[in-house]
Formats: sequence, C-alpha cells, structure tokens
Amino acid sequence: MRIFALQSNAKMKNILVTGGAGYIGSHTVVQLIEKGYNPIILDSFINSDPAILPRIEQLSGIKPTFYQVDLNDATQLENALKNEKIDAIIHFAAFKAVGESVQFPLKYYKNNVQSLVTILEWALTNNVNNFIFSSSCTVYGEPQEGNEVEENSFAEKAKSPYGTTKVIGEQLLRELKFSNPEMNILSLRYFNPIGAHPTGIIGEWPIGKPNNLVPYITQTAIGVQNELTVYGDDYPTADGTCVRDYVHVVDLADAHVLGLDYLNKKQYDEVEFINVGTGTGTSVLEIINTFEHISDVKLNWKFGPKRYGDVPAIYAKVQKAYTHLGWKAKYTMENAIADAWRWEQNIRQ
Repeated sequence: MRIFALQSNAKMKNILVTGGAGYIGSHTVVQLIEKGYNPIILDSFINSDPAILPRIEQLSGIKPTFYQVDLNDATQLENALKNEKIDAIIHFAAFKAVGESVQFPLKYYKNNVQSLVTILEWALTNNVNNFIFSSSCTVYGEPQEGNEVEENSFAEKAKSPYGTTKVIGEQLLRELKFSNPEMNILSLRYFNPIGAHPTGIIGEWPIGKPNNLVPYITQTAIGVQNELTVYGDDYPTADGTCVRDYVHVVDLADAHVLGLDYLNKKQYDEVEFINVGTGTGTSVLEIINTFEHISDVKLNWKFGPKRYGDVPAIYAKVQKAYTHLGWKAKYTMENAIADAWRWEQNIRQ
C-alpha cells in the first residue's frame, strides 16, 4: 500500500538513477516517485544491498524498473537500456569513503572516473541532455578563508583521492559542456548526508564496517560494533573534533528533484555548481552527545589518531541552492539522528 500520494500535477519523465539502490540514491528514487517521475534504477550492488529494492516499493507503492549493471562496462549498460527512453540522468554511482580512498586510490580513480565517462558516453549516444552529478564538498579541500565555503571558494587541492575524483569529474563535465552545448548539467556538492526516511523503512545500509560517523554510532549503540573511534581531539575547533555540515538525506534527495525542475526550465550556458547543506557546522562530539540524549544510550567510544584527508571544519554557504533551486533544509540535525536510530532499530528486529 502506498505510504504517500503521487502529485498529480507533476510531469511524468523517465529518470535514470545510477546507484539508485544506495543510500542517497534510494531516498532520491522515493522522492522522485512521490513527485510523479518514473525512476529507472541502475546498480551493481558492489556498495549496496538488494534488500533495499522491496523497501522502496513498500514505501512508495511502486516497483521501479531495475537493472543490475557495472557502469565500468559499456556493453552491459547499452544492453540493459536498449529498450528504455531516458529523459534525464542522476549519477550517484561511485565509491565515497575518504579514508578508504587514501588506502586504495587506484580503486577510486578507476571506479569513480571511469563510470562517469561511461555514463556520459551513453548519454551522448542516446541524446540524453539533462544530467545531475553527485559531487561533494571535498572538492574545496581545506577552506582557505574561514570554514564556510561558497561555490566559487578557492581551494588549493582536494585532500583525498575521493575528493580528487570529484574534482576530475567536475572538470570533465565543464569540458563536455563546452564541446556539447546542448547538454544541461548540474553538479550538486553535498556536505555530510545523515539520517533515514522518517518512516524508518529505508536508510543507510553499509556493506561491512561503516565508513561514516552516524551509522557507526547507531551500530555501536545497538551492539553490532564494539566501539566507536573519534579520529583526532586537537583540531582547531571548539571541542577539538572535526566540524561538518550534516544534512538530512531526505532534504538532499529533494534537492535532486528540484534540480530536475531547474534543468527543465531552459538551456544553460555553463555547468551549474550548487552546495547542498544546512549552513551550520556541528562537531563530532556534538553528534555523539545529541545521539546519547535522543536514544538514552551511552556510547562506548574513544579518541584515536587523526586520519589523513580530514579537514578540521567545513560547512556550506547555501544561498545559491535557495535562489536557483528554491531549496533549503527542512530537517534538523536532531531529526536526522532520530531517524537514523529508528532505521537502525527497525533493521535489527
């Protein structure tokens, strides 16, 4: 039974969602369905779980078309989509852990850059001109002036191979737009997505040990992980721990739907780059303390050494998201942590 009603005034368009069974992708698929779009999911399940697909159907009342495809394989992609008409692409499929990318840089360059090239080649061949790219605040590296970054903020270089793959991806998009002006391209620079759908039906489902803070917190609280490590206690921040801009995953998903509306309005002369965050910084210790207050669970955690690639503090200037997309965050950090805990408890029942 459908949890929500479709908006009857929305245009029905076929939206290819690469990585659509992943964390951000699955929430975006649900929001697309709610707004009347027809998402078509591509995923390899390298970094996601097939069990999320029936949960998308349970939540939306719709079973989206799905193809299991390795985006590094152009033949697989072509065969999967040979009978599909696609109006726009939202490209999530990529590895995303900063720390892991430092350990395995070639893995990140091969997957993140090659998959982008493959899907763009397919888009050109099949005359799909609307493209939304999943980028990241890691493109800013370590902020040079203060901790709040806007879209034209100067950065010397990204601080990790993961961040560099996003820098390369954005440069590739600029060059593609120059040579193919009919392409309409939007790059959304995410800050730190957290939380889960408020129903608790879908959420972040890490494969193996989590690389992100909030799922590690919830898994530690419920007993899946023994102990949480906080990496670094002497950063130049109020409490010595890293400060990030944490945005609710449903807010982030909504930004993609509004991004499609934005691309539909007119032909744009350049690639558009837009931050998606709350504009507020929160430290790791503040996240831990908030979780303990909301859950009434005392976490087992310790300080550990700093990780290479982590910047002390970064958060977004978000005016452009509002003026261009009509987007601003609706959910608080506390909402996100409560939703993440609800999801964790649901999947352990």
